[in-house]
Amino acid sequence: MTGSDVRLPLAVTMGEPAGIGGEIVLKAWAAHVEDDVPPFFVLDDPNRLESLAKAIGLAVPVRAITSPAEAPALFATALPVLPQALAAPVQPGRPDPANGPAVIASIDRAVDLVRRGEAAAVVTNPIQKSALYAAGFRHPGHTEYLAHLAGMTEEPVMMLAARDLRVVPVTIHVSLRDAVNQLTTEAIVHAGRVTAAGLVRDFGIARPRLAIAALNPHAGEDGSMGREEIDIIAPAVAALRAEGIDAIGPRPSDTLFHVAARAGFDAALCMYHDQALIPLKTIDFDTGVNITLGLPFVRTSPDHGTALDIAGTGRAGASSLIAAMKTAALMARSRTSAASASRPA
Repeated sequence: MTGSDVRLPLAVTMGEPAGIGGEIVLKAWAAHVEDDVPPFFVLDDPNRLESLAKAIGLAVPVRAITSPAEAPALFATALPVLPQALAAPVQPGRPDPANGPAVIASIDRAVDLVRRGEAAAVVTNPIQKSALYAAGFRHPGHTEYLAHLAGMTEEPVMMLAARDLRVVPVTIHVSLRDAVNQLTTEAIVHAGRVTAAGLVRDFGIARPRLAIAALNPHAGEDGSMGREEIDIIAPAVAALRAEGIDAIGPRPSDTLFHVAARAGFDAALCMYHDQALIPLKTIDFDTGVNITLGLPFVRTSPDHGTALDIAGTGRAGASSLIAAMKTAALMARSRTSAASASRPA
């Protein structure tokens, strides 16, 4: 797939225009020399971004482009913007469902450009789901919509990455009670299989090591604190190992994330959302990256939301977006290397 060619720019989506997406894009470009940000373009309204830059006091020249091919040469001197028209004026902190179609179109176009080989990867800015639902959006979130665009029949897997840690929640945005009820051997095996394949293809790790977290304290202590480890998790570990995947567990989560333990695995599969996100955000709150594994194209995102409460104030930080861009470029490079190595000599 030529869309992973690292000589191509990254395609950055608009995200919720009333949120902080525009601001962090501007700040990412302003820091591109100091922070070695890979070339990118953003699908957004150039007039909106220009006005926003002035409002928050950023000296960022904004230039409209007609195709992604113009972005690399322009990037050193201006922020390249592939115009995406908005239906209504943007008021920071106040999402307007009228702009929902433009937000969705920005995602659609970014994916299409990557799949056509005109961009290296998709980096998505945060969306405001309530505004999109009001505009007729029928998917739970970015991940499910991207899987729909890719025509996938299997669920992709969400990985969160930060300094020295990668985590994969097997169950995601559900209550703790529902997470326990939804946990199955099959779900753990699927997450482990996709994670291992993603670590090989997207991160160049030849033999990934997976640590599988327990659900209960002390890994259930032989069933005295719950049988999920015996009945659900241990069989999943055995199934992954039978497939040739280096998986260990179930491991008690209270001893899984300290420095020495982290050195023993490349990613940890966690049984519920906070089991994965608490250690990651404790270790590195500012530069966490959301990665979708299993897609036929590279997709990353900053690990935060739209931050409507500070939108338009100039207070938003771009560290997570910059980390998402660097991760996307690294993943694209890994896919390109793997594709080159697999071609006949």
